[in-house]
Amino acid sequence: PEPVLRPPPPRSHVLSELTGANIYLKKDLMQFTGSFKERGASNSLRSLTEEERANGVCAASAGNHALALAWHGAQLGVPVTVAMPTVAPLTKVSRCRSFGAEVIIHGAHIGEAKAFLERERPHQRYVNGYDDPEIIAGAGTMAIEILEQVPNADAIVIPVGGAGLIAGVSLAVKTLMPAVKVYGVEPDLCASFQAALDHGSPVAPDLVKPTLADGLAVPVVGPTSFEVCHDLVDETVSVPELMVAKAVLRLVEAEKIICEGGGATGLAGLLPGGPLDRPELKGKNIVVALCGGNIDSTVLGRVIDRGLAADGRLVRFVSTVSDRPGGIAELTSTLSELGASIKDIYHERAWLATSVEHVQVKCIIETFGHEHNEKIKAAL
Repeated sequence: PEPVLRPPPPRSHVLSELTGANIYLKKDLMQFTGSFKERGASNSLRSLTEEERANGVCAASAGNHALALAWHGAQLGVPVTVAMPTVAPLTKVSRCRSFGAEVIIHGAHIGEAKAFLERERPHQRYVNGYDDPEIIAGAGTMAIEILEQVPNADAIVIPVGGAGLIAGVSLAVKTLMPAVKVYGVEPDLCASFQAALDHGSPVAPDLVKPTLADGLAVPVVGPTSFEVCHDLVDETVSVPELMVAKAVLRLVEAEKIICEGGGATGLAGLLPGGPLDRPELKGKNIVVALCGGNIDSTVLGRVIDRGLAADGRLVRFVSTVSDRPGGIAELTSTLSELGASIKDIYHERAWLATSVEHVQVKCIIETFGHEHNEKIKAAL
């Protein structure tokens, strides 16, 4: 069988300069199916009894857990049934089928897909992607590797969704090197781990909305995972959508890494202006888990554009120009002289009430950043 990879975490020169800390990237997106989920899936399948192996396993997932279970099931000769909701990306559906898994499309969300399996496949062992003990233990192997590969680590930063990864990591870290800090980072739009900490048990947060970090959008963390790690994690913080987009963009530009939003959320917490951008972490050796790289190309384009906009490098504005020949040419010439690149331009006549001799031009331009934008604004 294909083994789970042990990717080394190299130090990132650019991100270290940017954050003021020594940033090491644990690239679990290099696993064959593109995420850390292989660790738990492989361990879970290897832990089955002979009867369970013969009956096969089932799981509800829209993405990474389904891929990992399907792949390692094929490697180990264990039949795998995956129920995927109707919103599951077609590429992930087809990949699961190519690995030999039985894929059933059912339900509007994971909850409905899981209920279907519990009703229709009671003879198969259900593998929860973030709450089974074997899944948590498998995820914890990441921490063991990190402590071996970066023995002088001061902190480990983990994205949090269902809490399986941070449960395994925090348990291993606090057992082997308790002085190493473990930080969890989750999206503002689904801060379910913090909600569980505040309540004392897993509950849904007040705010649950679609997020760029879709892999972390688990409304209620796993009860087993929460029980394991609620007093082991040093701190949990959350980040806004723009910080997630910036993190994806930084990884593309600085490291040539394509990382999904959920996988980049840990880095988002450390970027300038993030909740972990603190004096006590400057100069520290910090390992950041990049735990998934399965992002659709169309989504990646939108996320990069949002990152550029948050950076001030993609700017939208409306300018009023003369409706006589040369009016728009004068605007574009000025932008060219200032070093701005026009990405989109739209000429609008009907909704300007002040003068019939003028029109509005809506522009989207690429610039070098906020300082450049101020120069362009002053010139216009």
